[in-house]
Formats: sequence, C-alpha cells, structure tokens
Amino acid sequence: MKALEVRELNTFYGKSHILKGVSLEVGEGELVTLLGRNGAGKTTSLRSIMGLTPARSGRVSIFGTEATHLPPFRIARLGVGLVPEGRRVFANLTVEENLKIPVDRPGPWDVKKVYELFPRLAQRKQHKGKQLSGGEQEMLSIARVLLLNPKLLLLDEPSQGLAPLIVKHVFDIIVAARNAGTSVLLIEQNVRAAVKIADRAYVLDHGAISYSGPASDIAQDEKKAQELAGATAEKWEFPEDD
Repeated sequence: MKALEVRELNTFYGKSHILKGVSLEVGEGELVTLLGRNGAGKTTSLRSIMGLTPARSGRVSIFGTEATHLPPFRIARLGVGLVPEGRRVFANLTVEENLKIPVDRPGPWDVKKVYELFPRLAQRKQHKGKQLSGGEQEMLSIARVLLLNPKLLLLDEPSQGLAPLIVKHVFDIIVAARNAGTSVLLIEQNVRAAVKIADRAYVLDHGAISYSGPASDIAQDEKKAQELAGATAEKWEFPEDD
C-alpha cells in the first residue's frame, strides 16, 4: 500500500492554473522530496494534498483511503502530520507548553523521545517560543507534529532561512522520523540538502512534474541539479559537526 498517491491534480487560484496534472507517490516508510524553484507550485501541491486548497480535478489517496474531497481535519485523522512553512509555534508559550498541545496518539514518539532527539529544545524547555532562534523554532514545529505520531509527515521548506549546520540537524531529524517508520514528503528548494537524504525526487517546473526518479541521480549530477531545480552554482556540502 502507498502512503500517498496523487494523480493528475489540477489546482487553480481564480483563473490561474497553478498545478497542471501533478502526479506523485510516497511509499510506506519512504522519504520523497518535491523540488523546484520559488513559484513552481510546491506549496500548492502540499495544500492540495491536505485539502487546504482543493484541486479542481485529480485524485488524492492516503493509505488507500480516497481523500480528494475530505476537509483538512479528516485528512489529519488519516495519520497525516503537517509542518507548514513559517515555523508556526505559540510565541507566548514555553517549549514545554508547546509540546503539551498535541493530542497523545499511540506510537514511537513521546516528549521524552523528542527531547532525546532535540537536545537543544530540552535545554530551552522553559524558554518561550518567541525567545527561540529560527532553527530552534523549526525544530519545535517538527517536534510538535512528531508527538502526533503521524504515519505520513509533510514538511514545507524546513530549511528556509537556516544556517547550513542547523539545516543538517533538522534534516537528521527528518531521517530519524523516516527510520522510525514514518513516510515523509519533503517540500524543498534546497536541492542538494534534500537529495542527500531522500530516496526519490520529483521536480516541479511551472506547475508540472519535469523529473521523477532516484534522488541519487540528482545528487550525483551537478548539471542536472541546476537544470531541473534552478539551483545555484555552488556545490552544497553539509558542514561537519564541531
């Protein structure tokens, strides 16, 4: 069974045709990345999957359940966790209080396990959300969703605006979630960071899929990375931990 199957999604904003027949899938326990330039349609794809911006046509199936026309709360109940762009933490609540908000669901993740995975959050558990750095807020956003023990995790640009060392830590956490059995769809503009951890990759270009295949093919082909995803000329390297 596939964790996620998307077939021929067409999504519009008014008269603007944003997604043009987008198809993709995520297998159970698989980490898949959706790449592309700004404005390519990555976030709209995620919003259409979650029912936040319903597609005009096409089909979405989550763990074998038809989800195309379900409202977002019903999709979440299918075991989907969303980490949206923008690090939406509760600014006036402490880290500990932020982590107490999710409803407990059975699974591998609890507050103790989250603190083991995010030692920086454990050190700052009495700090308010607004006192955290951008990287710490991103970690808190991911940690809060993991406490829902989702079977499918959707992440929208988790590396945005973060220093390379923090990106490495965040992506290590995404890999840990996959290794714990969670299926992952990672929406990213940082091509080189994403393809280092993903099993497979899709590239969106002007609302249509222009590439589908092993992430390693892009990781090993600098020219393809630039052509398909509009990446910068500099080669991405994860920094070493101190």
